[in-house]
Amino acid sequence: MTIQPIFKSLALAAVGLTLASGAASAPAKAETVAIVGATIFDATGAAPRTADVLIQDGRISAVGVGLTVPVGAVTIDARGKALTPGFFDVHTHWTPNGAPYQTPAIATAYVQAGVTTVNDFHQPPESYEPRRRWLSQLASPHVNLTARMSTPGGHGADWGDTTTTKWVNTPDGARHEVRRLVPYEPDLIKAFADGWRYGLSADNTSMDVGTLSALVDEAHKNDLKVVTHTVTVARGKVAARAGVDIIVHSLQDMLVDQEVIDLMKASGTAYAPTLAVYEPVKPGQSPPDDLNNPRFVQSNAKFQYALRNVKALHDAGVLVALGTDAGMPGTPHGVATLHEMELLVQAGFTPVEALMVATANSARAMGVLDDRGTIEVGKRADLVLIDGAPWSNISDVRKTERVFIDGRQVVGPGVVLPAANSQMTMAPAPAQALIDDFEGAPGRTAAGALRVQDTDGGMDRSVLISLVAPEAAGDNALRLAARMSVKEDPHTGVILPLSRGSVQPVDARAFKGLAFGLRGDGGAYRVMIRTVGGWWQTEVEAGPEWTSYTVPFSDLRPAPGWRRAETPWTASDLLEVQFGGGRAAGETLWLEVDDVRFY
Repeated sequence: MTIQPIFKSLALAAVGLTLASGAASAPAKAETVAIVGATIFDATGAAPRTADVLIQDGRISAVGVGLTVPVGAVTIDARGKALTPGFFDVHTHWTPNGAPYQTPAIATAYVQAGVTTVNDFHQPPESYEPRRRWLSQLASPHVNLTARMSTPGGHGADWGDTTTTKWVNTPDGARHEVRRLVPYEPDLIKAFADGWRYGLSADNTSMDVGTLSALVDEAHKNDLKVVTHTVTVARGKVAARAGVDIIVHSLQDMLVDQEVIDLMKASGTAYAPTLAVYEPVKPGQSPPDDLNNPRFVQSNAKFQYALRNVKALHDAGVLVALGTDAGMPGTPHGVATLHEMELLVQAGFTPVEALMVATANSARAMGVLDDRGTIEVGKRADLVLIDGAPWSNISDVRKTERVFIDGRQVVGPGVVLPAANSQMTMAPAPAQALIDDFEGAPGRTAAGALRVQDTDGGMDRSVLISLVAPEAAGDNALRLAARMSVKEDPHTGVILPLSRGSVQPVDARAFKGLAFGLRGDGGAYRVMIRTVGGWWQTEVEAGPEWTSYTVPFSDLRPAPGWRRAETPWTASDLLEVQFGGGRAAGETLWLEVDDVRFY
């Protein structure tokens, strides 16, 4: 893959920072920086050595001993410090499951850990453009936004809507969905190709080699790399035969055999074991009281396979990259990346090998080694200054002193992060009165946002059909028909985002509430508004005749369960409006809605 498609939409991450000199940075041009006397681990295979590094226009312009420092350059005395390339994490989820969990706090956690390039596997394609704008306002690592594909009933499709995770189970379907994704400019594609759920629940469906091969081929034709959720040796062979670029989990159901090694080497498939997410007792946790608990015994057995398999693959010549699955429970953003290096050493890697995995190896796996991942002239100046010698003691990677991204210092003395890094979200836009009258562009709200179907998660999911159809009065309305899944509290609905991708909130304080027309099967329906802090809801009943409703904001109450609102209602940070409901398992629901607006 060429460099340009991967990062073509990202602006410099640290616009608006204050540099070590105390002078405010300008968005157009980074300052010249001289890092003098550092012990450099350049990740080229050379031994650490003392040298100077000159940074100009965001890139490394010179590396050597006794360099002439240009007049006016910011000079940093790095004697006794280690200088490494910025670290990679090729498997993260910027999601509320991890701490911290809001996008600005996540970005801050990564830069403070010296992680300068990550792949985010958690966002719907509709959100890419506004998220890239938001990230450009933050001190942030370079973030590769990753399109998601799975099988119907597959892992990754068991919670994500089909806007977030595309469902495919044939070669033609895979090619079609890749082509549909291309206009969103994803940076890569993740295929949830293995449905094994670690023996903890019923297996999901898995992607066959024909479908995965077509997906990979179509992606490569569009300069997109493909990574896979693959966690068994047998499915590792499928991934390698299909030519995926990186397996981004551990093969952990048994020891790898020679066949999977040979297949991965032949296809050039790299391996990012995400040991941090599988560690049975994570940092800060206590072991269970009963070490013979079957679940703990199984978890520990899988982790031992993971440790042994990454070492075996590395020793056999398979390229190992660094990923963590950060954002999952117990796997915090930023520090998990550093801990992954420690776990690689626990698996038998030397500290030097672990550093190579976190830098040059990951850059090579992502196809960006000619742009970053080593300290060489012409490379992007993504650098970490460390008060230690991590090539001797890998835990020294935790002693971060300064971090540079695109030549701008984002961590260290004199740095003040942009105000956006301390906020929960983008600055809101004023809310418009009309949310959706279903008369505009197909599939889109009045704000131009893509409508999203929402159903309960799991392998058995409620089935929903929603469409815009003409009414007798001559205008259009949104129709929903659903069959409930067989589970406790099945539900379904349609989300009307208030901005594209539900990224930028809107400020509706100029309005009193929500107005809409509704008719349905005579049951109760949920009317919900999502804010930055969670969901608020009320219920209305609707019969077969059209009825106009007004719901004052004061009638809304925090939604129960995982959707619950965690911050007070202000009407200043609204993201989505949803209409839907639930019925008994296996029953049907129908609903029509029209003329949704703030009043």
